[in-house]
Amino acid sequence: MSRKVMWMLKTILASYIITAILLLILTFFVYKFELGEKIASAGIVAIYVISTLIGGLIIGKIGQTRRFIWGISLGIIYFLLLLLITLGVYRSINSDMSNLITTWILCVGGGMIGGMIS
Repeated sequence: MSRKVMWMLKTILASYIITAILLLILTFFVYKFELGEKIASAGIVAIYVISTLIGGLIIGKIGQTRRFIWGISLGIIYFLLLLLITLGVYRSINSDMSNLITTWILCVGGGMIGGMIS
């Protein structure tokens, strides 16, 4: 495998580790302070954006040229893996198309912005 593909895989892994850590923190706050479902959903959306933004920053530093393309690629792969995990766990997509498109835009946008500012 080429070095850039390996770095992309490592950066995706880093993004998912960040996602897991932030989800654990969010879970703690939702449980401890009895936050509502709307706040939890907003937190999950924020976690997607933060994780792809940080991943975009990392891959943009590594890629050095066309950073926003690397960030967009990271966002797309992040979203596709998220979709595959959802399908694996629930055996269906429990969301309408507008939610999927919104999540895709947030993941790709977060990665792109991270790549651009890297």
